[in-house]
Amino acid sequence: MIQRQEIFNIVDLFTSQPVIDFYQTLFDCVDLSSIPEFIQSKRGPIGYSRHALTRAFIVMNCEHFREITLLRDFLYSNLKIAQLCGFDITKKLPSYSVFQRHIKNIENSDLKEVMKSQVKTLIKLGAINNEIVSVDSTPIKANTKFNNPKCFSKNKFSKDNPPKSDKDCKLGVHTANNEDTDKNYEFYWGYKNLIMCDAKSGLPIYEVTLTGEQADVSNLISFLEKIDSWFSLKNSNLLADKGFDSRANYNYIKDTLHGRAFIAKNRRNTKSVETLSCGNPLCEAGLAMHKDGKQYLKNSIKQKYCCPFRTSKDDSKCPCNHPKYNNGHKNRGCVKYKSIGTDYRASVDETSDYFKFFYSMRTESERYNSRFKNLNLETPSVRNIRSIENQNTLGHICLLAVALAAIITNKGDMLRSLSNLKRAI
Repeated sequence: MIQRQEIFNIVDLFTSQPVIDFYQTLFDCVDLSSIPEFIQSKRGPIGYSRHALTRAFIVMNCEHFREITLLRDFLYSNLKIAQLCGFDITKKLPSYSVFQRHIKNIENSDLKEVMKSQVKTLIKLGAINNEIVSVDSTPIKANTKFNNPKCFSKNKFSKDNPPKSDKDCKLGVHTANNEDTDKNYEFYWGYKNLIMCDAKSGLPIYEVTLTGEQADVSNLISFLEKIDSWFSLKNSNLLADKGFDSRANYNYIKDTLHGRAFIAKNRRNTKSVETLSCGNPLCEAGLAMHKDGKQYLKNSIKQKYCCPFRTSKDDSKCPCNHPKYNNGHKNRGCVKYKSIGTDYRASVDETSDYFKFFYSMRTESERYNSRFKNLNLETPSVRNIRSIENQNTLGHICLLAVALAAIITNKGDMLRSLSNLKRAI
């Protein structure tokens, strides 16, 4: 016992001083007052501090650990870090099951409040504002053998064959390149994390975890409503890729948020028709078609184009001998239609320099997604949606704490680099 006490007296020697300073500074940037530290119980022990367990998961993110067992090994080898988390190192540290229950049972709304307080602090420090914001989603693959490329199970990506290891996950699809019109995608079982970032600083503002089958385009409005309730999006410039493109999303940004939308147009299910510089399409014979009236719809105008020899009585006029030219009708020849939008979405010209200038800033979302994935959160080890969403939120809290620590220590050039700040403090 005396020898054990002597070890505790020199516990700092087992961990380097820069690492101790880093975590001490980092924990000062995470206000956990919104989380009840202990669960009230009439019977039995009060258990471990929930604040200490939460800080331990922040350590797990900073050390890029995917599994809880690696976190436990790290805390046992670095008792000073465990002490900074809030554990009593004279007693036994929490077991694997304690950490597992904590990440599952802690209320995500409490973690969201921690994240909100960090964002509000960064707003006061001038690091985050609502001028230009960017929305993107990143896939979170469930811990199941079906996501393993070496798995040769039949129908592993069939909706009728869900994985038994994680009953909450759903079948999703991830596009490898948003700018590629080819079918370049992959299926996966899991979830997705919808994230809004400040496009200037590259820092997260809000996030929500969804199951994999939910489409980005149908969740954008509800996502923006949650954010606007505490972080004003009025008069903001909102950037998003073509996965969020819809008339309803454009109108909500313009009419409700009074902002400007810079969302790439989704060209899916649209046919490319060869046209002249004036906009008139060409028929199959390569001849310019003539305008032939308009049809006025609710949000668009349908322009009709007809064959240039529509009223001709000469059967040999059509160079390609089109079947519709020789159908015996009075108005002969092929017909094409062109939809001309009259709503806000149609008025946005994505080929303009103005659109390209703002849309180029959306790369900050891609950079932030890369930093988020670097925490080993893209392939988590936990297997239920509550644990997944809590782990995701803690990942964002960790990266926001890094930004706050960088500003507080006058290392503002490192607010987006966990590894550099870890070496610098």
